[in-house]
Amino acid sequence: MKQPAGVILAGGQATRMGGGDKCLLPLGGAPMLEGVVARLQPQVAALALNANGDASRFAGFGLPVVADSVAGFAGPLAGVLAGLDWAAGQGHESIVTAAGDTPFFPLDLVARLLAATEGMTHPLALAGTPDGRQPTFGLWPVALRDDLRAALAGGLRKVVMWSDTHGGRVAEFDGAGDPFFNINTPEDLATAEARL
Repeated sequence: MKQPAGVILAGGQATRMGGGDKCLLPLGGAPMLEGVVARLQPQVAALALNANGDASRFAGFGLPVVADSVAGFAGPLAGVLAGLDWAAGQGHESIVTAAGDTPFFPLDLVARLLAATEGMTHPLALAGTPDGRQPTFGLWPVALRDDLRAALAGGLRKVVMWSDTHGGRVAEFDGAGDPFFNINTPEDLATAEARL
């Protein structure tokens, strides 16, 4: 299987942080997004950012910015669909998504997701820890993008419900150090600073 493209999901509204882009908050003296890009870019064939609104605020990162095609902040699946549509236009067969507010995700994320989907016609897997599945970290096949579009149009918003429909697998990561720790509050940001 060809190396997937990568899509960083940064389309959320960050309501618990007072709005704005969580991924642009400083962490370790640089925007959090800088660290997320540095972790994901070496693992993928190409990289894009899923974000809504004025794309120019991300101009300094040199990444294509793809917005949700589904109106009304439909959640992570809308970002996945935007990424799949972008990847299809670039000739990629699949994407791996990572959340823009999760700075410590595994450096072998893509390799483990690919291994989990070996033998699947349409490789689909979510990262998981002992605490459960991580719906913003997954491997998604471009071939299922129209199915996802139809599901979103029908009102589906839960990642796990859609992935289960297609026999999605789980790539297990141990929970040591909480590799999928994400930043939702100012307290979380302080915790992340302490982990650097």
